[in-house]
Amino acid sequence: MFIIFLRVIIIYVIVLVFLRLMGKRQIGEMQPYEVVITLIIADLATIPMSDTNIPLMNGILPLAILVLIHFFITLLTRKSIKIRRLMSGSPVVVISPKGIEYSALKQLNMNIDDLLEAIRQCNYYSFDQVLYAIIETNGKMSVIPVSSSAPATASDVGVNNPPANLPHVIVSDGKLIKDEMKKLSITHEKLDKIFKHLKINSIKDLIILSMDSNGKVYYQLKGENYKIIQNIHEVIE
Repeated sequence: MFIIFLRVIIIYVIVLVFLRLMGKRQIGEMQPYEVVITLIIADLATIPMSDTNIPLMNGILPLAILVLIHFFITLLTRKSIKIRRLMSGSPVVVISPKGIEYSALKQLNMNIDDLLEAIRQCNYYSFDQVLYAIIETNGKMSVIPVSSSAPATASDVGVNNPPANLPHVIVSDGKLIKDEMKKLSITHEKLDKIFKHLKINSIKDLIILSMDSNGKVYYQLKGENYKIIQNIHEVIE
């Protein structure tokens, strides 16, 4: 009995340390590969706890290997956007200014009831309150409301907000995302002009650069504060 008690404590402490090393995300915030590794760790940890015939090291070693795999995958996803999308997928727009994107719902294996439940959890109760709804790679929904339904409602104080627009991340961690450039019809020549105006010498200096269809640019260089250009089209043309 004492041996089992001791093994349980040892495995518990080791699993706790490993999970702490993997990061502080909650289950609902994990990417798919992180959920898989966490579930396998939980399953493997129970075996040496109760079976005293299994050497303790034979239970600890697979856990350590899984943690090393997690660090390796995390490193790859930080270095490569393609691998990040392969492992985690991409955000999917399920509601746009056109309405419900039915093909996107089918892609996610969602139905209208699922969609309604998700927007209610974001404190919106009607589709006409939502300009964009996006299912993130961790399965959670993000909502950009129409101007009249935004928090601290502008219509209550008689202010007409400009319509909201979905920003597209063109540069992430120093890497260019060409698919997002295409969505905004931005050529490499135009991007060069933007970089020149913003005094960006190298794309690797950028932490992020996003732009919406109105030309609003949000960007941040390494070691600097973020900056916003309200309409980049006006200043480069």
